[in-house]
Amino acid sequence: MSIFRTIALFVYLFGYMIVHYSVLCKAERALAAGDTETVRQLVKKHIPHWSKGILNVTGVRLSVEGLDNIPKDGPCVFVANHRSYYDIPLLLAGLDEPYGILAKEELGKIPLLNRWMKLLGCVFVQRDDVRASVRALNDATAIVESGRSFIIFPEGTRYKGEEGGAGEFKAGAFRIAVKTGAPVVPVAISGARGLFEARGNRATPGTVYVRVLPPIQTAGMSRAEQKQLPDAVRQTILAEL
Repeated sequence: MSIFRTIALFVYLFGYMIVHYSVLCKAERALAAGDTETVRQLVKKHIPHWSKGILNVTGVRLSVEGLDNIPKDGPCVFVANHRSYYDIPLLLAGLDEPYGILAKEELGKIPLLNRWMKLLGCVFVQRDDVRASVRALNDATAIVESGRSFIIFPEGTRYKGEEGGAGEFKAGAFRIAVKTGAPVVPVAISGARGLFEARGNRATPGTVYVRVLPPIQTAGMSRAEQKQLPDAVRQTILAEL
């Protein structure tokens, strides 16, 4: 059964984007015309719907806690641990609305998906190019400065260790929050890797958990507190896994 769910996953993943190609073109025309409200409405309608469909066809049940911890009076920077390919659709489906993501450059090369991600406000980063990484962080900072929240996975890649663990949280991504004064909102994701990667990349039904934790204010932080921020957020997330 898992092989059929896996096939259904890829059929749905691209099938939805093909069926709704006209919506994509409409959103791109609106963006070119400066009609950002139309873009926002189309993105808000279709991206969570697409993401929930991915979970539905693979039998993944999503449990979300702590949505009331998301600040209502300004943008924030969501910081999440990263163990599975599911993590992006989990957050796009589970948060109060879809937000731009600091994503690896490989995703920016996937036809149709890359166009939707650009509409969402994603920033693609070349992890092995320092200058390109700095430009990506600056682009993400500008998005938060414009009043839009943003998602980062500060490990930089999927953590492949034991369940309940996480890789090192790199400091660079936290500069987005510190430079803008936006609060950091830790997000703990658990259970996803066991339903796909741990099964030989075969989709398996089960429950994944997304816990949105209380925000950490960055405005007015001392340099010492800024330096400790990545590990402090990591420890906060680890306690919830």
